[in-house]
Amino acid sequence: MTSTLRPARTVEAEKRPGRWLALAVLVLAVLLVAVDATVLGLATPYISEDLKPSGTQLLWIGDIYSFVIAGLLVSAGSLGDRVGRKKLLLIGATAFGAISVLNAYATTPEMMIVARALLGVAGATLMPATLALIRNLFHDPRERSLAIGVWGATASAGTAVGPVVGGFLLEHFWWGSVFLINLPVMAVLVLVGIKLLPESRHPNPGPWDMPSVGLSLVGMIGVVYAVKETATHGVDGNALAAGLLGVAGLFFFVRRQLTLPHPLLDMRLFRNRGFSGAVLADLLTILGLSGLVFFLSQFLQLVQGRGPLEAGLAELPAAIGAVAAGLVAGAAARRFSVRSVVTGGLAAIGLALALLTLVDRSTGYPLIGVALLVVGIGAGFSFTVTADVILSSVPKEQAGSASAVSETAYELGAALGIAVLGSIVTGVYRDFAAPAGTPEGAHESLGGAVEAAARMPSATAEALLSSARESFVDGLTIAAGAGAVVLLATSIAAWFMLRNQRLENPA
Repeated sequence: MTSTLRPARTVEAEKRPGRWLALAVLVLAVLLVAVDATVLGLATPYISEDLKPSGTQLLWIGDIYSFVIAGLLVSAGSLGDRVGRKKLLLIGATAFGAISVLNAYATTPEMMIVARALLGVAGATLMPATLALIRNLFHDPRERSLAIGVWGATASAGTAVGPVVGGFLLEHFWWGSVFLINLPVMAVLVLVGIKLLPESRHPNPGPWDMPSVGLSLVGMIGVVYAVKETATHGVDGNALAAGLLGVAGLFFFVRRQLTLPHPLLDMRLFRNRGFSGAVLADLLTILGLSGLVFFLSQFLQLVQGRGPLEAGLAELPAAIGAVAAGLVAGAAARRFSVRSVVTGGLAAIGLALALLTLVDRSTGYPLIGVALLVVGIGAGFSFTVTADVILSSVPKEQAGSASAVSETAYELGAALGIAVLGSIVTGVYRDFAAPAGTPEGAHESLGGAVEAAARMPSATAEALLSSARESFVDGLTIAAGAGAVVLLATSIAAWFMLRNQRLENPA
C-alpha cells in the first residue's frame, strides 16, 4: 500500500523529534558547497592575475570540480547507502574543509587544478547525503516538500552569500581567503551534526562494487572531457579517444548494473517517467545556465568596472528569487500541477536568458537585475519540484542512489555548460583585433588582456581593452542565446515527460 494511503497517525508517528534542527545542520553542508562554487567566479580575475593560467587552464580551474564530482556522485551516493549517510557526510565535510586550505594556498595553475579536483572528491560525498537524509527524516510529504524547499533555498542563499562575503574578502584580503571561509562552516557542521543527525543506511545493500565505481568514473570524465575538448579545439584524436573511452565506460557500467544482484545504481529507477523527466530537466537547465553564470562575474568586474563586492551584490536578485520560489514551489505544484510549475519555471529562465542577449558594455543594471531575478524565480520553482519528484519516486532505502543521480545531473550539466557555452565565449573572445605589440596572453582571457594593458602605453592599452571587452561581450550574448534555446526546448520536453506527475499528499 502506498504512503499516500497510510493512516494519518502512522505518518504522525514517523515525525522524528528534532528533525528541523537536523535539517539546519544539513543545509550547512549545502551552504558550504554553494558558497564555494560562487566565490570562484568572483575570484577568477584575481586568480588569473596571480597564477597566470592559460585560457584552457582557466576553464579547467572552473570545471574540474564538476568533472570529478559528476564522476563520483553515483558511487558516493551508493557508498552512503551502505556505510551510513551521516558518517559519509561528516567525513566528507571534514575533508572539504581541509582541502579548501590547499585551494587557498595554490601557487601554480596546475596546483589549483589538482586542488579543485580533490575538492570535487570531497564534495561528491556531501550533496547526495544531505538529500538522502532529508528523505529519511521527513516522511510526511508536505513536510518533505517544505524541507526540500528549505534545502534548495539555502543553496540559492549560498549563491548570494558567496559573492557578497567573497567580494568583501577580495577587497580586503588575497583571493585565497574566499576558500578559507569554508572552515568555520565545516567546523559547525561536524560538531553539531555528530549530535543531531540520525544515521541511516540501506538495510540490505550488498557489497560496494569497485569495478562499477571505476567504470562510472572513467565513463563520466571521458565523455565530459571529450565534449570540452571538441567545443574548444574541434574534433581531434584526443577528444575522439576520450569520447570513445567514456561511452564504452558508461555502456559497460549500465550493462554491469543490470546483471549485479546488488547494483551500485538500480537502473530500474529510470523506468519511472517522472524520475527520468526530472533528471533530464535538471541536467539541461544547468547546462543552459552554468556557462553564462561562470562568465557573468567577469563581465560585471572586467567589462563594467565594478568592484568584487559590488559585483556580488549585483547578482543578489537571482538568489532572492530562488529562495522565495523554492519555499512555495511544493504548494504551487500541489495547487496546479508538477508539469505546469516545472515547465513555467524553465520557460521563465529561457526568456530571461534571451533578454540578456541584449546586453552590451554600457547596459544599465536594471535590465541585468530583472533578468537575474526571473532566472532565480524560475530555477527555484523548477529545481525544488524536480528534487521532490526524484525523492518521492523511490523507496527511502534507495534515497542515496536517487539523490546521487539528481546531483550527478546537476554537476554534469554544470561541467558541460562551462565546457560548451564557456568555450563559445572563449572562442569568440580569442578572435578580437588587437593592436600591434599585444602579448599572446591577452587573447587567452579577458583577465590576461587587463593585465597586459597595465604594462602598455595608455592609448594602446585603451584600444586593446576596448576591442577585448567588445569581443568578450559578443561571446557572452551568443552564449546567453544558446542557453535560452536550451531552456525553452527543455521546458517543452518537461511538459510531455512530466505529464500526470503528482507530488504525494498526506492522508
